[in-house]
Amino acid sequence: MRVALNPKILLAASLAVLLVLSGQYFRLFERGWFALQEWRHADAWEARSVWLPDYRVTLDGQPIEGLDEDLSALTYDPDRKTLFSVTNKHQRLVELSLDGRLLRSVELVGFKDPEAVEYIEPNVYVIADERRQQLVRVQLDENTRSVDASSAQKLSLGIGTNGNKGFEGLGYDTAGKRLFVAKERDPVRIYEVRGFPYGTSAESISVHVLEDRKRDARLFVRDLSSLEYDRQSGHLLVLSDESRMILELDVEGRPISSLSLRAGQNGLAKSVPQAEGLAMDDEGALYVVSEPNLFYKFEKPAR
Repeated sequence: MRVALNPKILLAASLAVLLVLSGQYFRLFERGWFALQEWRHADAWEARSVWLPDYRVTLDGQPIEGLDEDLSALTYDPDRKTLFSVTNKHQRLVELSLDGRLLRSVELVGFKDPEAVEYIEPNVYVIADERRQQLVRVQLDENTRSVDASSAQKLSLGIGTNGNKGFEGLGYDTAGKRLFVAKERDPVRIYEVRGFPYGTSAESISVHVLEDRKRDARLFVRDLSSLEYDRQSGHLLVLSDESRMILELDVEGRPISSLSLRAGQNGLAKSVPQAEGLAMDDEGALYVVSEPNLFYKFEKPAR
């Protein structure tokens, strides 16, 4: 005996299943709960955090003149008061002014797929080679025209190798000497590396790689594009291209504030198309680079 099913019931059931699956894929339920918590605890969290909701765009999608390929990653150099990024097509290290002007381009030799760069100390940076899952310590001064990976310190991690879904972002805690490494996705992970880079005169080397699965499970973003460590609060900023969001994590790894990169939010005229790099300067201004070679600056309004 066959039972005829009402087409309206079938449609409603299908829509319900689709809604649940979409909610899981886009982490809509977690994002909704976070938005509620962010609103409820704003007064308590704002004074002791970066507090991303206060930021407004002041340079909105400005083209970077003089570049014929896209940038990946971003870091702030407090000594030069400039920004650095990398390109992975022709493999170059690029220096930018704080208003998004190209200052110079340095050739990268011996790299396969440079995806992230992070300032460590004066003239010292770490570059992440994504496909090799390798971290490379490089030195740079005002006269450097090329950087060769063959003679540089390297650390190969090889954690959860997954093609080009490897290391996509770096952040550095200068006080704690901790290097944060973001794995893009499948799954999203943030590793903490202690002991690298090390001094050239080190007699013994001890490197530790730590994970925080509980923190990573709270990340309701679909991917990781870049990281930034705020030394004043000790909080970590996480950039997600696919979720079009910057997320602030407190010292316990809990999300506490966010900045949307969608049109109409935080003063943006258009959505940021493909955010690839995030940095913060000494004054607390945020910088974002996006494909195709667009430059953004976010600042808090003067009070």
